[in-house]
Amino acid sequence: MKNVAILFLFTLFSFGLKAQTSSKKQASNQLITNQVVEIACGECQFKMKGKDCELAIRINGKSYFVDGKGIDDFGDAHGEHGFCNAVSKAQVSGKIIKNRFKATNIKLLSK
Repeated sequence: MKNVAILFLFTLFSFGLKAQTSSKKQASNQLITNQVVEIACGECQFKMKGKDCELAIRINGKSYFVDGKGIDDFGDAHGEHGFCNAVSKAQVSGKIIKNRFKATNIKLLSK
């Protein structure tokens, strides 16, 4: 009987842990629609770890690499006002999936 009670408590505890991890997955699949964000090179400006200069956005202080648009799609990234040398503002739409921003639309805003 004691073993059955321990097994029952362990099962309840396991379900509680499973419920918590599910909410984290839902939070990471966040839909972004026409939000103004900072945009720049993730490595050069946002100090993110990566393999090369790569486009990134920062939302509420958290940075995400961008999929769907390249760093040179908006001009020379290493130019005077390029993403490797300056942080710009952009209006973006897309979805955050597995800590990456899957862009459907990026519109640079004038300074």
